[in-house]
Amino acid sequence: MNVLNFQREVRSKMSEIRRIGTGARWSDVVIHAGVARWVEVAEDGKSDTTEQVRQVLAQIDTTLAELGTSRERVLQVMIYLADLADAPTLNRLWDFWVVPGQAPSRACVQAGLSGTLKVEMLVMAAVD
Repeated sequence: MNVLNFQREVRSKMSEIRRIGTGARWSDVVIHAGVARWVEVAEDGKSDTTEQVRQVLAQIDTTLAELGTSRERVLQVMIYLADLADAPTLNRLWDFWVVPGQAPSRACVQAGLSGTLKVEMLVMAAVD
């Protein structure tokens, strides 16, 4: 393969956007340039904060496995809490979940969430 063909192939792969679970308003996962992006909210939005955070972290693990990647490859997590008073609960569960020495960049802000949701996480992870 000559250099020009190689460069075209690389550019093509880098510009390709893959969408998984696409609906009218959003896609479940969007992959571009080797990075998967998706949002997780608790399946049971009526549970307490502890249970919602546990659910979201477990759902992140499931999505990572489905994408063939892992917690070590999580690049960034943007966390939205309905009430910042729940940050200590989030941090306790987060510290147990995150791989030591492999923590992603992270931000946590208070936001108005839908219904009884207490937490929402926007995840970015490296994928092959």
